[in-house]
Amino acid sequence: MEEENQPLDVSSILIKIINMSETQEIPISSLSAAEASTSLGISRDTLYAYVSRGLVRAIQDPKDARKSLYDKRDIDELIARKRRGRSRKEIAVSTLHWGEPVLPSTITRIGEGAFYYRGADAVALSQNATLEDVAQRIARIPEAASSSLQSDFSPPRLDNPLARMMQAMSEAAVEPHGQDGPAKGGRLLRKIALSAAGANDTQPMPTHEILARAWSQDPRAPDVLRRALVLCADHELNASAYATRVVASTGARLPACLLTGLAALSGPRHGGIIDIGRKWIRTAAQAVATDRPLDLPDGDDPPPGFGHPLYPNGDPRALELLKHCPPPADWTALIDHLGTEHGLHPSLDIALITLERQLNLPRGAGFGIFAVGRAVGWLAHIFEQRRSGRLIRPRAFYSGET
Repeated sequence: MEEENQPLDVSSILIKIINMSETQEIPISSLSAAEASTSLGISRDTLYAYVSRGLVRAIQDPKDARKSLYDKRDIDELIARKRRGRSRKEIAVSTLHWGEPVLPSTITRIGEGAFYYRGADAVALSQNATLEDVAQRIARIPEAASSSLQSDFSPPRLDNPLARMMQAMSEAAVEPHGQDGPAKGGRLLRKIALSAAGANDTQPMPTHEILARAWSQDPRAPDVLRRALVLCADHELNASAYATRVVASTGARLPACLLTGLAALSGPRHGGIIDIGRKWIRTAAQAVATDRPLDLPDGDDPPPGFGHPLYPNGDPRALELLKHCPPPADWTALIDHLGTEHGLHPSLDIALITLERQLNLPRGAGFGIFAVGRAVGWLAHIFEQRRSGRLIRPRAFYSGET
């Protein structure tokens, strides 16, 4: 058994556990102290120490106030960490699959069921901030730069936001070289927003107003879109952010890096899951409404748009957006069913699909919101990677024929 070097004040820890229970829900799957200790191969004192450090969540047992229950998801994560820690090779492999952190960053921190832009709670920022405010905060882009554009810009004449944004960045990538810093980043942000909206209005205005004017007559649209853009701005080292950092590390120009971000975001395991989730939620909601079996994916994969690995108790981005733009009643019934029966909660993707439907936005607008907001994070990562002066060049473990 693993033991602590210092004696523990068990009574104070138990009091802390009881206090924590006042604000936490009962986990979908929980273990007793004996079960948790046995699973981890540790003593009770060490288990209490893990709770005090925030590694394991504990709540008061509703059947016996003298006892506590321990979240099995946290226990499983600790077991997985121990397994990953057995070899340098396993640690390296884990970095590619929601594992150990791979590089330092000062942009976004995810933890305790929340996320923070340079130390500021992102959900709190979304109450009043604009995307331009966040661009200034995390990418150091002057607000004037992101609200102005040369008057001759016209968005590509294509039929969906992704195609228009990609063409606009492709054209910008082959333009003659020039200044390539934060001011240029601001102008590219405006091009991306206008391209997503399919608008050529070059009047200075916040990004959410550009999208609202082009997409919706709903009076809620400007405020809800503002919140969504802020919450989409960055999310640490996701696939598209990492892709932009890799390209930025080669010295590529800003439009090329942003084009890479759009390409990565378009994939069905990233922002492209919005198209899949849109179809699935409609069919699944009808099944729940008519008491038919729910068609869930085989294996451990959650339904599209549900069950974010970093937020077992619910994606704060989705929770916030659905509060201000509630889904229709049949979707709400499905969401409640998945949460109660399967411990699965909606992610940002489902919230963006809800915005499309409830605000009567054009098809593809959910992805457009995601991309326009996330472009701010991509720029922040591009500039941070440039400042590091390092080329990102990982190694591979050869597993082929010898």
